[in-house]
Amino acid sequence: MATDKTRSERDSLGSIDVPADALWGAQTQRALENFPISGIPLPQRFISALALIKSCVASANGELGELDQDTADAIAAAADKIHAGQYHDQFGIDVFQTGSGTSTNMNANEVIAALAGAALQQPVDPNDHVNRGQSSNDIFPASIHLAASLALKYELQPALRALIQTCRDREQEIGDVVITGRTHLMDAMPVTLGQQISGWRGQLESAVERLENAMREMVQLPIGGTAVGTGINAHPQMAARACELLSQRSGITLQICDNYFQAQSSQDSAAMLSGQLKVLAISLMKICNDLRLMNSGPLAGFAEIALPAVQPGSSIMPGKVNPVIAEAVTMVCAQVIGNDTAITVGAQSGNFQLNTMLPLIAHNLLQSIVILSNACSTLDLRAMQGFKVNEEKIRATLELNPVLVTALNPIIGYQKAAEIAKKAWQQGRPILDVAKEMTDLSEAELKRLLDPLRLTGVRK
Repeated sequence: MATDKTRSERDSLGSIDVPADALWGAQTQRALENFPISGIPLPQRFISALALIKSCVASANGELGELDQDTADAIAAAADKIHAGQYHDQFGIDVFQTGSGTSTNMNANEVIAALAGAALQQPVDPNDHVNRGQSSNDIFPASIHLAASLALKYELQPALRALIQTCRDREQEIGDVVITGRTHLMDAMPVTLGQQISGWRGQLESAVERLENAMREMVQLPIGGTAVGTGINAHPQMAARACELLSQRSGITLQICDNYFQAQSSQDSAAMLSGQLKVLAISLMKICNDLRLMNSGPLAGFAEIALPAVQPGSSIMPGKVNPVIAEAVTMVCAQVIGNDTAITVGAQSGNFQLNTMLPLIAHNLLQSIVILSNACSTLDLRAMQGFKVNEEKIRATLELNPVLVTALNPIIGYQKAAEIAKKAWQQGRPILDVAKEMTDLSEAELKRLLDPLRLTGVRK
């Protein structure tokens, strides 16, 4: 029985008490009680995308005569408020819930119905009106695709492109500085900083291309497939019209999927996108580890660069400064790699006509996109743009690099070059000085052959 703090709501299982001031109804309440697992609700970005779909489907149903116009307009207006960020406190169902996301779909239906009913001052039914021509089985995966597409277009891609531009700018600014190359973490032939940064930039540019390819699949939505892909109870023109409206509202060209039975039973497209996010995470991990090693020191490490000092580095060692931005980004990368593993398992859970790990996939996929977006922006603004080059340390190290003798191989042979390198290393002397003693080559010729910039291929 309802009290002053609760009211009684009813669904097909019977009555249940719901908080008196809650906009949700019986099915949401059951889900809140059934799944007290993580305390993590689905992301607001997902709820906003779901609400936008509900709005556009309601408008399409109104145009097609599936709903009376007043009801369609009230549903669309209520859904638009949720899409705009209102009432998100009404969406608290745990990520770990029914595998189809039915609980969250009904949560949206019930909240929208309450808002629309209040506006019309007459009952609006969550199933018959708000969910008209829909099923959790097509709307939830459509919401995954839409939310991911929006996050890619408006968050991750801009952040990546900004980081790429910073790499280009730094290549121009400090690109001629010659540093000791390293393979196996051991001294190798020299490269320029521009060449090293261009490698980072190339990784990021490839990531943009891969994400654009993945986006081509994510913009395909299974709206209109309803329960099993056959489109039962949906007007045959509703899906196309809803997609037109969604495209106008989102700024993304969306389309109906080619095959409902594929789109509703599998999550292959989400798995592919997650895989590309993982590759980006791997690239960022490599870039950050390079930065951390180049920054290491300032006395006992490489100390080739100094990353911006953004905060004190130790609670006990005064004056210590750590590469905290790079460390934060590498933790993001680890999380994204873990998310991809969970999505891989989730995407395998397509049993016949439905995948049953949709909420897990939605949560992990959107988290990966969002944290990668923020990580790219943070790395750009607080590390890549501001690191300083220690040219004096770089020059001193380069002059003592015994591997420079590689340039003499064609002239004096590998064995003789190895003897020079060994002696130079043992005596801590520049290769040039030792080579003058152990070869008949003139000092001028040796300087030309051992010129570090020439050895990078920048100057012949």
